[in-house]
Amino acid sequence: MMDDEKMAREEAEPSDGGCLENIRSEKPVVAMRKLLALRLAIVLISSCAVVTAAAQTDDATDLAKKTQNPVADLISVPFQNNWNFQAGAHHNKRIYVLNIQPVVPIKLTDDWNMIARVIMPIVDQHALSPAADGGFGLGDMNPTFFFAPSKPGAIIWGLGPTFTFPTATQEELGAEKWSVGPAAVILTMPGHWVFGALVNNQWSIAGWGKKNVNTFLMQPFVNYNLPDGWYLVSAPIVTADWKAKKAGDVWTLPVGAGVGKLFKLGDVLPLEGRPLEKFPINAQIGAYGNVLKPEFGPAWQLRFQVQFLFPR
Repeated sequence: MMDDEKMAREEAEPSDGGCLENIRSEKPVVAMRKLLALRLAIVLISSCAVVTAAAQTDDATDLAKKTQNPVADLISVPFQNNWNFQAGAHHNKRIYVLNIQPVVPIKLTDDWNMIARVIMPIVDQHALSPAADGGFGLGDMNPTFFFAPSKPGAIIWGLGPTFTFPTATQEELGAEKWSVGPAAVILTMPGHWVFGALVNNQWSIAGWGKKNVNTFLMQPFVNYNLPDGWYLVSAPIVTADWKAKKAGDVWTLPVGAGVGKLFKLGDVLPLEGRPLEKFPINAQIGAYGNVLKPEFGPAWQLRFQVQFLFPR
C-alpha cells in the first residue's frame, strides 16, 4: 500500500531534473544553430561582395568595349587633342588639332541603327614653309553616317557615306572643297581583346580650292582590356593623298600605342551623393611616330583624349 502511494506521488510531481536536462541539451544546439547561421551569413555577404565586384568589373569592361566600338549603341562626345611635332621645312614647327567628335546612334528599325559621327577640328598651325602661312581656327568638318546591324554577331560592321564640308575659317586650315566617299568599319571583340579597322576614301565634287581632293584614311585599332577599367590601345591614323605632287608625300604611316582608363567623375571629384557622381568618362593618352610622312609633315604625335559617355 505504501509503495503504491509513493509511486502515485512521484507520478504527480513534475520531474525538474528532466527539464534541466532538456535545457542543457538544447542550449548547445541553439548555439550551434546561431553559429551556423552566422557563418552562412558571412559566406553569403562575402559571395555577394565578390559577385558585386565581379559585376562592376564586367560592367566597366563592357562599357570600355563599347567606347572602342565605332558603331556601338552609345552616345559619346570625345575631345581628342593631337599635338604634332617637328613639322615644317626645318622640322621645328608644331601643329595642334582638337577634334570634337560627337557620336549619336539613331535607331532606324529593330534590326538597323544609324551612327552619326561628326569630326569638328579646331586647328592651331604654324607656318610650315616660307611660302605658307600659319593659322588658327575651325578646320573642315567631317560627318560620317554608318548603317550597322543592331544585333551583330561575332563580326561587327558598318557601312555608309562620309563627307567633308569646307568650313575652315582660313585657307591654310582646309581644302576649300566639298568631298564625299564611302566609309566602312569592321571589328571583333573576343575576350579582353578588340580588333578592327575603319576605312574611307573621299573625292572632291565641288569647291573653290586650287587642288582636287582624293584622300584615303585607315585607322586600325587594337585594344586589350585590363581590370578596373584600364586598357592598352593602338589606333594609328594612316592617310594617303593620291593627288600629292611627290611620291614621297603620299603616305603618312604612324606607329605607336597608348594606355587608357574608364572611370566615374566621382572617382576624381568630391561628388558623393550627387547626380554626377557616377557620370562615366573615358580617358587615354598615346604617342605615335611617323615611319612615312610628307616632306613638311610632323615626325611624331602626342594624343590625349577625354570622352564623355552617355550610356542608355
